[in-house]
Amino acid sequence: MNRPAPQRNPLWGWLGAETVSLVGTRLSMIAVPWLVLTTTGSPVLTGVVAFAEMTPYVVLKALTGPVVDRLGARRVSVTADVLSLGVVGAVPLLHTLDLLTFPVLLVLVTLTGAVRGPGDGAKHALVPAVVDAAGVTLERATGLQGASERLASTVGAAVAGALVAAVGPATALALDAASFGVSALLLALTAPGSGHPDGPGSGSYLSRLREGWDFLRGEPVLLAMTGMVAASNLLDAAFTTVLVPVWAQRTGGGAGALGLYFGSWSAAAVAGSLFASAYGERLPRFRVYVVAFLLAGPPRFLLLALDVEAGLELGLVVGLTAVAGFACGFINPVLGAVLYERIPAGLTGRVTALQGAICWSLLPLGGLLGGLLVSAAGLTTAMLVVGAAYLVVTLSPLAVPAWRALDDTRPGSGGGSPDGVPARALERVG
Repeated sequence: MNRPAPQRNPLWGWLGAETVSLVGTRLSMIAVPWLVLTTTGSPVLTGVVAFAEMTPYVVLKALTGPVVDRLGARRVSVTADVLSLGVVGAVPLLHTLDLLTFPVLLVLVTLTGAVRGPGDGAKHALVPAVVDAAGVTLERATGLQGASERLASTVGAAVAGALVAAVGPATALALDAASFGVSALLLALTAPGSGHPDGPGSGSYLSRLREGWDFLRGEPVLLAMTGMVAASNLLDAAFTTVLVPVWAQRTGGGAGALGLYFGSWSAAAVAGSLFASAYGERLPRFRVYVVAFLLAGPPRFLLLALDVEAGLELGLVVGLTAVAGFACGFINPVLGAVLYERIPAGLTGRVTALQGAICWSLLPLGGLLGGLLVSAAGLTTAMLVVGAAYLVVTLSPLAVPAWRALDDTRPGSGGGSPDGVPARALERVG
């Protein structure tokens, strides 16, 4: 039987949905805290709202993997986006009607996290079907996804700040709600089916959830990758949420330096992701991964510590940051390709949901870690301590034999996933 000709619409539709969704997420990350601060004046309540959204996001993302595998990733993605449109849209509506009390807002934010978690997990689980339908390599798909993610994060944050300042946080959240509608429409029109959804006789929910966990812990390279990304995400969260803002304040650069730092990093990471998308399939994964992490990780901490103590030219800081950002662009394409090559199609939703939740599980502690270190030991020491920990995490692939399997499942390597089915990146936030 002849195989249908590849269609690029699934790839661009999925990338479009991911980009629109991420821009909306960046909008809510600025609008919701600002809404709480302007209506309550309490930083504590602002933190409570952030916790209320992230906790159900992580938990339900992990627990709904079996649902994604049974119903299909496209159906769950579209349904979650439609529900998110309604929940997020209720915030500006109730605010306009003067009915948005803090308890009501807290409930709506909690529901938002509870719906977004499964929706994001389902979008990740769509990758194998998208790759197969579009006829592209995993490195190309995950490289383009990484570029669109970083571009959406950069542009989304800038647009969100200007929008919230211009029209207010509640009105801005109406546009956030609309972004979910656009995402749902793109996926409904272009996304392929999941490929191998489970039938109704595939076992109980708990047994199917256990199957996902058993597979993940039985794959040493995936388990090592997940642990490394979770640890690096913790350290990246300390760096980006506390250490870099304090650096900008202490060195006198202020918000301008902060924006220039993150802007140069993100722009270079977009370029790195696009390069990896075009040429990543020809490069040795293990060596590229290790070198990219060494360039993208520890040098950042040493650079800013030196700037605090000796005072460097801002242009030098920005230039070296761009080098690190370019290297970072190679990491997620490698992680994503290895992940999906190793997961059988019937387990994609469960394994990627569990793995993604683990990768995000330490994020809420990052800001706390950075704040405690700066308060106890000062900014320079905190930079060096977190940087040293990052170096240890970065060098772990050289000490753990499982990492040598990064190239084993590559087409033509002689390896393969259990079903021979190609299997989103491991969700590094840095």
